[in-house]
Amino acid sequence: MEDHAVSRTVPGSVGLLGALVVAGLAVLGGWGFVDGVVLESTSAYLAPTVAVLAVTVVVVGALIALGARSKQWREGPYW
Repeated sequence: MEDHAVSRTVPGSVGLLGALVVAGLAVLGGWGFVDGVVLESTSAYLAPTVAVLAVTVVVVGALIALGARSKQWREGPYW
């Protein structure tokens, strides 16, 4: 039986397109946040919004720290 190798490479243009889409969504989200929350600072939702963002940053940072300290993912055959 012949072994057919499948090419699993992604062209650089696809990666660039993905990066541009993510950057565009981040800019759009930032603009929406500034327009909806920061500019209307008298809003009753300012304090809860800041609290949710702070908790999100802490949780994501903790997950990154836990993942970075894990040696299992570096010892796997995929890497």
